[in-house]
Order: sequence, then C-alpha cells, then structure tokens
Amino acid sequence: MSGKNIVITGAGSGIGAETARRLAPGNRLVLHYHSAKEGALALREELAPVCAGVEVVEGNLTTDTGCEALSEEIGRRMDALDVLVNNAGGMIERQSVGDLTWDHLAATFALNTFSAMRLTSLCTGLLRRGGNDPCVVNVTSIAMRHGAPTATAYGASKAAMDSFTRGAAAELAPGIRVNAVAPGIIDTRFHERVTSADKMRQFVESTPLKRAGGVADVARTIEYLVGATFVTGETVDCNGGLTMR
Repeated sequence: MSGKNIVITGAGSGIGAETARRLAPGNRLVLHYHSAKEGALALREELAPVCAGVEVVEGNLTTDTGCEALSEEIGRRMDALDVLVNNAGGMIERQSVGDLTWDHLAATFALNTFSAMRLTSLCTGLLRRGGNDPCVVNVTSIAMRHGAPTATAYGASKAAMDSFTRGAAAELAPGIRVNAVAPGIIDTRFHERVTSADKMRQFVESTPLKRAGGVADVARTIEYLVGATFVTGETVDCNGGLTMR
C-alpha cells in the first residue's frame, strides 16, 4: 500500500501515532493533534524518511469552527484524500447515570461523535476525488458493546459512531468505504486517568487472552481495514475476546 493521501486525527500519541507509523511507508500524511504537540512534531521527524510527505496540523475538533479549519488545512495540502482515520476522542471523566449533567453529555459527544461525523462530512468531497480506494476508519470502543457502567455518556457516544459507520457506509457506497475498529482494554495513558489499577487487573483477568492490548494491535486492525477493499459498514472488535458475537 503506497501512494495514498492519509489524514489521522489525534495522531500525537497512542493509537493515532502508532497508526501513522503503520501507514507511513510510501504514503503522504497529515497528522492532526490538539494537545500533544511535542509528540506530533517528534512523530513527523520520525516518519519523514519513510513516507512521501508528512505534515502536522493543530486543531480543536470539539467545535464546528475547528472541524472546518482542519478540513480547509487538509484541502490546502491535498487535492484528494484516500484515507481518513477518525481517531481523536477520549473519556472526559466518569459520571454515574444519576449524576449526568447536560454539559458533560454535550462535551462527551462533541469530543467523540460530533467531531468525527462533522469531519467526515467536510472531507467527503476530497474522498470522492481519491482514486485509490478511498475509505474512512472510525475508532470507537468496546464501551459501545457493554454500555460502560459509570461512563455511560462515553459508551453512548461511541455507540453513536458505530451507527454512523453503518449509515455512512451505505450512503457513500460504492465510491467510499466506511468501517470502524472497537478497541478493548488497551495499554495507553487513557486508563491512567480514568481506570484504577485494580479495575485494570479485573479487565485483564476477564479477557480470554489474559492481557491488555497494545496500540500496535489496534493499528494493525486499522491497517487491515484500509486495505480490505471488499469490507464496508463493519465494526471490527479488537479486544482479546472480552466481547464475542
């Protein structure tokens, strides 16, 4: 796989950065970041020798203005887009059902749902001009499978992306494929802030493969979906068997 124009959001660390490493050889990349500037700049230097071009762009995708600004920056750098990886997102905090606030719900959906939906919409024209099997890959979460007790807003925001993936895949076919990956318990800084060590041990013990996943596990799944030319509208679980269907 080479000669593609690729955009990855949230590429300054974790899954986004590892996905950039997997997709870089022979391709042209635009790497988005919001707060992880140092990581994004270091990644640009790391990938420059192996890719056809790499640029970094800062942006706050929780606002319509931020999404529009990023899409304009992409358009200035690329006349067509082959791959959009909607990876930016996260859990703001845990709130039980009885404590949910409007502000928390709005912020959670803006971060995990509205941002990816809006950016996909804004990039549809560039994707339609992509002549190299254009596709979108959304990063959701295992939380959409079990509802995420104590973090139901987060789980619901990721479940909405699962629905959007299927709807967009049907609407944009046959020209653009849309898929998603739903990571399980992945060893990243995400859990350092929102999951206790005891809870992490419980998650790992409940996982049939008896380990947490790594960012490379998720990045390989994204790479597969980019290259899977006869797959669209699917959400692939990458969770060590923690949920099975």
